[in-house]
Amino acid sequence: MVTISALARTAALVGDPARAGMLAVLMDGRALTASELARAAGVTPQTASGHLAQLAEAGLLTVARQGRHRYHRLASPAVARMLEGVMAVAAGATPAPARPSARSPGPRDAALREARTCYDHLAGRLAVAMADSLVARGAVELGEDGGALTPSGGEFLRGLGVDLAASSSGRRVFCRPCLDWSERRTHIAGALGAALLATCLDRDWLRRSEGSRAVAVTPAGRLALGRAFGYGRPCACGDAG
Repeated sequence: MVTISALARTAALVGDPARAGMLAVLMDGRALTASELARAAGVTPQTASGHLAQLAEAGLLTVARQGRHRYHRLASPAVARMLEGVMAVAAGATPAPARPSARSPGPRDAALREARTCYDHLAGRLAVAMADSLVARGAVELGEDGGALTPSGGEFLRGLGVDLAASSSGRRVFCRPCLDWSERRTHIAGALGAALLATCLDRDWLRRSEGSRAVAVTPAGRLALGRAFGYGRPCACGDAG
């Protein structure tokens, strides 16, 4: 059982603005150097190194050496789930009074809301639309804490090129619901969510955006995802916000 002190230590590590910034950048599953993470967090490389050492010691990051460089990435999907959960709670919290600003949310913010990576699976409006479609057609059954792929769902996803054999191997949870922090509705995580994202990237339906968690839907992707999941069509459920 997790001790109160361990819980408090983890919360304190994530609660530092610089460390939170570095963890958020790694939410797209990439491995980055200390210099890259320092720039993302707006701190000096020396300060970043100290923060990264603490995060690695706590088991939140793993470090791999390649040549002269050391690359940092989130230690596990569990760390990504924790961060996404904190984001969901933070998004619903009463915000502190903001300083007046003439800057309005730009295209990058809209792109993140539309489609982004959440560690190794897809999030945003597109991910929620895919989950809604899979549930509506009886391909996936989602509960409070877990999910299952039906036989007809397996046939449907294999037809799209999703490698279900690879995603069902290993100890990882195969399918689970994940509350989308921007949409406040469920998208699909776990090994199945990772396989769906991998398929979209491999087939060039989605492309990663440089320096961002956002992924762009290609023209071919709009056609394919529209046919498969009804993405881009009017939704009777209304705007989920």
